[in-house]
Order: sequence, then C-alpha cells, then structure tokens
Amino acid sequence: MTRPLRASIPADSVAGLSVASILLPQAVAYAAIAHLSIQHAIVAALAGLVCYAMVGGSRFAVVAPTSSTAALLAAAVLSLNPTGDADSTALAVGLVIMTGVGLLLVAGARLGRLSAFVSRPVLHGFSFGLALTIIINQLPVLVGFDVGVNASGDNPVRLLAELLAQANHWALWSVAVGGGALALMLLLARRPKVPGALAVLALGIGLAYAVDLNELHVATVGPIALTLPTVGLPQLSMDRWLRIAELAGGLLVIVFAESWGSVRSMALLHGDAIEPNRELWAIGTSNLVSGLLQGMPVGAGFSVTAANEAAGAQSKGAAVVCAAAVLLLVLFGKPLIEHIPQPVLAAAVISALMHALSPGPLLILWRVNRDQYVALAAVAAVLAFGLLHGMLIAIALSLASAIRAFSQPIVRELAELDQTRNYIDRDSHPEARPRDKILILRPEEPLFFASAEGVLVETMARLEARSDLMVLILSLEQSADLDSTAAECLVDLCHVLERRGKTLLLARVKDPVRQLLLKMEPALFENRLFWSVADAVASATRLLQEGR
Repeated sequence: MTRPLRASIPADSVAGLSVASILLPQAVAYAAIAHLSIQHAIVAALAGLVCYAMVGGSRFAVVAPTSSTAALLAAAVLSLNPTGDADSTALAVGLVIMTGVGLLLVAGARLGRLSAFVSRPVLHGFSFGLALTIIINQLPVLVGFDVGVNASGDNPVRLLAELLAQANHWALWSVAVGGGALALMLLLARRPKVPGALAVLALGIGLAYAVDLNELHVATVGPIALTLPTVGLPQLSMDRWLRIAELAGGLLVIVFAESWGSVRSMALLHGDAIEPNRELWAIGTSNLVSGLLQGMPVGAGFSVTAANEAAGAQSKGAAVVCAAAVLLLVLFGKPLIEHIPQPVLAAAVISALMHALSPGPLLILWRVNRDQYVALAAVAAVLAFGLLHGMLIAIALSLASAIRAFSQPIVRELAELDQTRNYIDRDSHPEARPRDKILILRPEEPLFFASAEGVLVETMARLEARSDLMVLILSLEQSADLDSTAAECLVDLCHVLERRGKTLLLARVKDPVRQLLLKMEPALFENRLFWSVADAVASATRLLQEGR
C-alpha cells in the first residue's frame, strides 16, 4: 500500500461512514419512487459504489440510485403496461441492463462528448420539473391518502388537484407525522454536519416501536425480504426487449448527463483530470452489473457526491467504505427498516429534493437574458406531459437549440487595429481600419453541413452590399476540420466569385482543412490558403496592385 493511500484511509473512512448515513435512507426512499422493493435499491447502491471505484476516474463520485433515475424508471415501466408486480420488476431490471449496455456501446464508440448536447438550461429546467413532480407524487404518502393510479395518470398537476379536492379524507396522524418529520429535516439541513435524514428516520422508527401506528392509520414500510441477489437476465419476449431498448435511450441520456455534471463539477473544483469516455465505461459497467444483480439504475447524484467531497473524501476508497457500511447496516438493521413510517420516508424524499427546487439557476438565465424560455419549456414539458415524454421533449429542445444556433451562424467583419497586423471585430472596435476593396469575414461557428449554407448566404449578402469589393478573405480559425458539405460550399463560393471577377482567399486554415481542399480542388486553392489574416491581406494587396 502506497504512502498517499495509507494517509487517505482515516479521511476516507470518515467520509464513507458519513455518506452511508445519507445514502441508505435515500436508497430506501428511491426504491419507493421506482415502485420496487428495498432490496433492488440496496443491490444497486452496492454495485454502483464498488464498480465505479474500480473503473471510474473521480475520487468524489458516489454512484447509487438517484431520484431522477428512479422516477424515470417508474414512468418507463408504467408505459410498458406491466401485468403485475413480477412483470414490473422484470421490465425494470431489463431497462437497467439495456441502459448499461447502451452506455458501454457509446463508450466503445468514444462518444462521451455527446453529453454536451443536453444543454445546461434544459437540464436545469428538467431537474426543476422532475423535482416538483417527485415531490407532488410523494404527497399522497405523506398525507396518508391513496388517490389511485388512474386519478392522476402521469400528470402531477392533475394529481395535486385531485389530492387537494380530497383534503377531507387525509389521515390527520399521517399528516402530523410526515409534516413534523419534514419540518425537522429542513431544520437540521441548516447544520450540514448533522445527518438529518438518518436522525429523523431513527426518530420515526422509535415512534413506530413506542406507538401502534396502524391504529392511527399511519402506514409503515412493513416486512421486507432481503435475499442473496441472483445473476441473470429477466425472462421477457423479444418484442418487449425491443421496446425496452427504445426507452433505455432516454434513461441513458439522463443518467450520463446527470453523472457527468456531478463528476465535472467536482473535477473543476479540485483541478482533477477526468475523461468522458472513461466515465461512460464506469457508469455503464455500474448499471450493467446492477441490472444483472436485479438492481435499479444508478448514477452520480450531485447532492450525495457533494456530500462526499464536503465530508473530506480523498480517494475512491471512501466509496468502498460507504458500500461496506451500507451492507452492514442492511444486514443488521432489517427489523429497523421495516418499522420506518411511510410518511417519514416521503418526508425524506421531499427533503432530499428541496435543493433542486431552488430557482437560482433559472433566475440567472432570466437575469442574463439567455435561454430562459428553453429552460421554462423544459419545466412545462415535464409538468404537462409527465416524466417520460417531458424528458424526450427536453432532449429535443436541446437538439433544436443546437440546430438553430448552427443554422443561423454569426459572421463578423474584421479590420486591422492601428497597423498592428491584428485583425479584430469591426463592430466592437470602430477604430479598426478596413482595407479598400478587401472584405474580411470570420464565421463564429465551425463550418459543417448545418452551418455552411447559412454562412454562404450571409457572405453573399455582405458582398452584394458593397460593389467595390474585389477580394474576399474568410478567416476559418473556428473550423478544425470540414465535412464534405462545408468543403463544397467553399468551392461553390470560389467559383461564384471568379465568375464575377473577384477572388476568394482563406486565412487561418488548419492543416486538416488545407489538406482536404487541396485534395478536392488543387488548382483552385493553390496559393489561396494562408496561416494568418495578415498574410492573406498581403496577398490580396499584391493581387490588387497587379490589376487582378
């Protein structure tokens, strides 16, 4: 054992025990959200913690069941019309396995950077709507009134309306126990070093031993069966596996987007190096193993990962200590878990999600006037259409925003600053001096199939506005490479200008772009590709002096 590893053991042990006190109550609560037994959540937590510690790159990530994956799993299973509890469990396990396989395939294709296509405003909006939905879904448990599955469908607004309409049927003792537990948890949340959820759950268990809660119409978790997990695939027809594969795609995106956000935040905070594809391998392996052991989906939730960092974790050993502590708590604390009052469990879920209801990330978007309507649309989609369809709409919003940005490219005109050979944005710097008969333009986005046509249209509009121009210089510093569409657009632009007696020069051309253009049209682009704007301007000046 190396000296740094030995030195981190005390800190990792303390952090692991602290996180276990948070993780176990959350796992129990998230099992309820997913409509699965507690064993599925415990197995998932153990698989996620151990697998990520073996494969992952972050020393702070805690990979376990999360509220978002639990809620999405429940919504996805419900959409498959299960015939009973056993069928629901088989479908849920199949979804977890397919999610793990999908993550590993994406990792194998080295597509980790695609997580960036779920924009942060959309993720903020989806997370806000998700938290609100889960909290509303926990209210019937908190007040001790079953509205029935058909009363609300997958719409939290209808559920809330139905619940309020039946307020006279609420169980008052359930409201008192759940409301008191929630108030106490929120109060203890002001003291980060106090494990508030664990303390309140312990008080709830004590209350269940001291008072016959059944007589007061307060439900408890009840008997739970904890057995050794079996390894294998659920028995499902091929049609159902294909349907599961379709739904797993959405769950995959949310699992990795949430996990990558948590891991990246901690890495930026501490200057650690992480690699997206390695994280894909780690999260994919964790989900595959969890599914094969009949567990829930897992991801690196931000709150518990941040709690691990705040508790002083120094290495991935903290996750291993956490896994051992959770296992011991489950093995020796099963009778205690069975006595947890369900309203207290609902309060634990609501308390854990209160941070996600902070309007701060959304208000920032309004303050800076950027993407606020996209975030608001993501919130509305989740509330109006439910989690599953809301998630798909949120992903579509991200892609639509990216496509819109690329299809409406910004093109800047450059001009020289005081004969310094520095060419800068003319609109931002009016003192910069343009060249006679020379127009210098810079596309602000990389040229590829979605943006090239727009850049071409904007460029031609600028040329039409100035009839005296003889040379057009395009600065391509934003384009590390070109696809065939972008290359063809440049060829077309060059031919159009030649027919009008004008010349196209390309500046700041990177090697892959240079090689591609010279391979496509060697005669056309010979002596027209330059490393800098200044070199292109010098060549344009010579052409004008020669009378071309």
